[in-house]
Amino acid sequence: MFPLQLLPLTTLNPPPPSPHSPFPSKMNHSASLKDHCITSLKTLTPHITCLAIHRNLLYAASVNLINVFDLSHYSLLDAFNQSPASGFVKSITFTNSRVITAHQDRKIRVWFITPAKRHRLLSSLPTLADRLRCCILPRNYVSVRRHKSSLWIKHCDTVSGLAVNQRFMYSVSWDKSFKVWDLISYRCLESVKAHDDAINAVAVNSDGAVYTASADGSIKVWRRDDGAKRHALVSTIGKQKSTVNALALEGGGAGFFSGGCDGAICRWEWGYRENDVVKMETLSGHGGAILCLIHVAGLLASASSDLTVRIWQRGTGSSGYCCRAVLEGHEKPVKSLVAFSETEGDSNGVVTLFSGSLDGVIKVWQVFGLA
Repeated sequence: MFPLQLLPLTTLNPPPPSPHSPFPSKMNHSASLKDHCITSLKTLTPHITCLAIHRNLLYAASVNLINVFDLSHYSLLDAFNQSPASGFVKSITFTNSRVITAHQDRKIRVWFITPAKRHRLLSSLPTLADRLRCCILPRNYVSVRRHKSSLWIKHCDTVSGLAVNQRFMYSVSWDKSFKVWDLISYRCLESVKAHDDAINAVAVNSDGAVYTASADGSIKVWRRDDGAKRHALVSTIGKQKSTVNALALEGGGAGFFSGGCDGAICRWEWGYRENDVVKMETLSGHGGAILCLIHVAGLLASASSDLTVRIWQRGTGSSGYCCRAVLEGHEKPVKSLVAFSETEGDSNGVVTLFSGSLDGVIKVWQVFGLA
């Protein structure tokens, strides 16, 4: 294991907002939210690829390295996954005292959080025991390209996303498949050839519905048949005009949002007919591709290659969303967002939002004035 090297933390003064946005804004100025950049965090390694929050800790993946900050005072506590051979970290999720990360080298890694808040590698998925169990039988091999086969339990391209619920973990990959993992044994239970092109995003609802979004322009919804112990396709949305890069579930499970390379955000809701999904509206304003979406405390936040983050909120007396704020200051595309609200559902609450950019900077924002 490589020796631990903590990267220095730099606090930057936030730049003044630009008086003129280079992209058209669909902002409702009469009901704008207030926002404030608390601080900016920077490490020596550029390219913030994903952010996640767990138990008052902020996880920020920068190329292969995963930096861990204490949210009480934004100090750097740990930095792990020292090996550059893993490539970019694409996704981070959590289960109990475990951190699970997805990587460009086609592997999923499971880490244990020690009492001192250090991180120790427990296993790579699929586990060695799982690989040995499967490698004996020829039927466990699938063709991945001409004259090449691989075990069905292994991803054969970048693992691009992870999502967990109470029972399972779902991993999606640029190999066009998603896999289902048991959260206790970490065994791969199922592999589904889901799309015609790379899968970029995955989300799982509290009712067990799994959403996958792909470069083929489609979004698909899957549900587990407990009798057959397999996931079945229940709805296909698309194809969209462009690659779908991001998904976010709306609170309560009534609908979801998608964003793609065309810069548009679509809001979808379940229709009256079984497994029918209806597009409710398209949100416009970004001048570049949508790279990340999150939904928290009634707000939708979108990150884009146009260097901005936009905050959207459902309009008063209407069913549509309006842009309430534009957060500026990053010098390169904003790749990842994460947020929390200590007063979920409180109209007077404050949302703390973190934006990570390819410029290597993590900005910490407070958004308040929720109506």
